[in-house]
Amino acid sequence: MLSDSSRPVVGSTLQVIAEHIPQIAQRFYQHMFAARPDLLDGTFNRGNQAQGTQQVALAGSVVAFASALIKTPEQLPEHLLSRVAHKHASLGIRPDQYDVVHEHLFWAIVDVLGDAITPEVAAAWDEVYWLMAYALINQERGLYSGRGVRPETVWRQWKVEEKIAETADVVTFVVKRVDDRLVRTSLPGQYVTVKVPMPDGVHQPRQYSLTRADDGEHRQFSVKRVHGGGQPDGEVSSYLCETVETGDVLTMSLPFGDVVLDDSRPLVFASAGIGITPMAGMLSHLVQAGSNLPVHVLHADLDEASFALRHQVLADVRALPNATVHAWYERGPESSLPLDGVFEGLMDAYQIDLPDGAGYYLCGPLPFMQAVRSDLVARGVPPQDIQYEVFGPDLWQADLLTEASPG
Repeated sequence: MLSDSSRPVVGSTLQVIAEHIPQIAQRFYQHMFAARPDLLDGTFNRGNQAQGTQQVALAGSVVAFASALIKTPEQLPEHLLSRVAHKHASLGIRPDQYDVVHEHLFWAIVDVLGDAITPEVAAAWDEVYWLMAYALINQERGLYSGRGVRPETVWRQWKVEEKIAETADVVTFVVKRVDDRLVRTSLPGQYVTVKVPMPDGVHQPRQYSLTRADDGEHRQFSVKRVHGGGQPDGEVSSYLCETVETGDVLTMSLPFGDVVLDDSRPLVFASAGIGITPMAGMLSHLVQAGSNLPVHVLHADLDEASFALRHQVLADVRALPNATVHAWYERGPESSLPLDGVFEGLMDAYQIDLPDGAGYYLCGPLPFMQAVRSDLVARGVPPQDIQYEVFGPDLWQADLLTEASPG
């Protein structure tokens, strides 16, 4: 908890820091990468930097954490911390790197706010930073310890055994471990970080959901080629889809991720586009476990040809005795697949009878997840029963935390 001396200072300066923290975050990253360009080699994804999503996510997380310290001093925002810690662990983040971030972040705060940062204000926000940093360091230490690794040993080599074209823009990779070390299987819903070399020699990381249950020797993930739409195309996705072939070796992290399946109650999976990937992984785990749970798969896409992993998903749904799959296609309800329901337009969960007491999992573009979550909450689904996965920096977590906080 914040000290008695720091709490009123943080409370009185929270609004001004919140108003300026996007600018602070931008200056922080500029200053840090100028001093430490090595951090762009394998640690930070420069595509996220160019789009500004990393800056926005950092800004929201810091403000949300400080706000929670003021509003709910008896508890830390564990969901926020868990999400960040898992992402950090998948990148092999070390405790000493928090000192680097501290140095450049506080330089940026002073650079943006100038004389407003008195010694008293600096000390109070320094306390906020280290409370958040040590909470993350402790969680990350537990994640590493639980997997029997250190930050530098989360990486392993995997050989591509299959490269499968799912759609015009989605490719599935089946990889096999190169060495003889035992592989600890992933939890349903988790992801791995794939770290690949760019033409300029810099390694770039990107997280991909595992799309099939592990067998102890193989892993499977799917990649959607990112088209820039006026901006540069996605570096990692382009490299994987266009350059990597069967027989090549990839560097991948151990599986991490805090959105994992609770298979103790009925399940509803709602996805759009490439958001089907964690759902496919969860379905595969349910089939492997011989589950009898009621399962409803709801998926939205442009059309059937754009529905990645559709044959795997349908086969797994049919292998589960109490599962159904419904699809919404923007370009019309035509389908050659034996689905339980096909609709035209955007997903409307009101068109489906949903089970009581279910756990809900969302994945897809942020506006899609926000709309579906709002519909579910309006139908009486408790917010705590709705989990979601975001690809890239989480731009929603801080808003949800603020929404849930009293005051």
